[in-house]
Amino acid sequence: MTGPDRRLAVLGGLATLSACAGQTSKSFPGVSPAGFSPADWPPKLAPIRAHRDRLFDITVCLRPFRAAGPRMDTETIGDALVIHNYGHGGSGWSLSWGSAALALEKAMSKSPKSIAVIGCGALGLAAATTALRAGLDVTIYCKDLVQQARSSRASGLWTPDSRIAMTKDAAPGFAQTWERMARISWKTYRDYLGLPGNPIEFRDRYMLSDGGPGGGEGNQGFAEYSHSIEDLTPRSVALPAKATPFPVAFVRRTSTLQFNVHDWGHQLLSDIRAMGGKIVMREFHSPAEFGQLPEKVVINCTGYGARALMGDNSIIPVRGQIGWLIPQPEVTYGVYYNDVSIVSRSDGIVVQALEGGDLKGFNNDHEVPERAESEDAVDVIEKLYSRFGT
Repeated sequence: MTGPDRRLAVLGGLATLSACAGQTSKSFPGVSPAGFSPADWPPKLAPIRAHRDRLFDITVCLRPFRAAGPRMDTETIGDALVIHNYGHGGSGWSLSWGSAALALEKAMSKSPKSIAVIGCGALGLAAATTALRAGLDVTIYCKDLVQQARSSRASGLWTPDSRIAMTKDAAPGFAQTWERMARISWKTYRDYLGLPGNPIEFRDRYMLSDGGPGGGEGNQGFAEYSHSIEDLTPRSVALPAKATPFPVAFVRRTSTLQFNVHDWGHQLLSDIRAMGGKIVMREFHSPAEFGQLPEKVVINCTGYGARALMGDNSIIPVRGQIGWLIPQPEVTYGVYYNDVSIVSRSDGIVVQALEGGDLKGFNNDHEVPERAESEDAVDVIEKLYSRFGT
């Protein structure tokens, strides 16, 4: 099993990125495992009210992809040790805790009492929280809080190897580093399940196909590491005919880890402030300014902003657009159908057009919303639900 087929089987058919948009597939591998019982029967599913006039917002972000994988090295700027922690492609939220743990290990080589974190997105919030738990004084320096950062425009699914590297370009040993980050992150997210507002939760996700299983496009050269964490992630299941109200030939279901990003961002900011963390609104124009900070250990979590700030042209923008439908609390599942992904969150129903595979939006830095793209995606889902239950 290769390409998107393996990704569907291992990670449960994730069809969207944790950071903006994501993995696609036109196929549904395998068959139902033996032992499918009434206990596995899907619950009653509420229909999604997918209509253009329910689109209340359209957002775009640029994922910071690096062919070699994230930048996680260190350098000295002025008299400060700078630990770089950026360039995670579509895996920023998913790998944030593991990346923070590795960054903190490097920071502790200087035995600091205080550190600076640059950036208040997914990576910055996790780095600050991890350092505070280690007993350090932490100041986050940022141009925008998480609510305005590109991380806030993520779809909200666990996608730890989404555009994380190119297979042929990945740094030596990165597969092992990735696995460690993924396992640390998964374990940490376990601690946040069940909190008020459900910032982290599991939800069923249905992968729908009008055609037969098998086939599908390749992964277009992007690295795939999910096989190394098969013991962690839920398996997808091919459901029996007529087991769901979806009017399609084939249905697969999985239970997927999901981030309700806005709730999650508020949760982390509240936790950081409660632990004594400080936030300073500041924009940096040169890496030399890192060396002028009072903290002499700095974790650089500037995401796509590092392309300009660090002059790092190895960062390739990957455009992702989300259309937002009015929330429906009764819809407690997600859908992937005909290159359109749906993620139901407390702050809205995420709609993404994903035709074109992993290369959709690649090297595209156009950050202005294109309404027709989202409207066309809504039309696909509206047509699906016009036959729902029939």
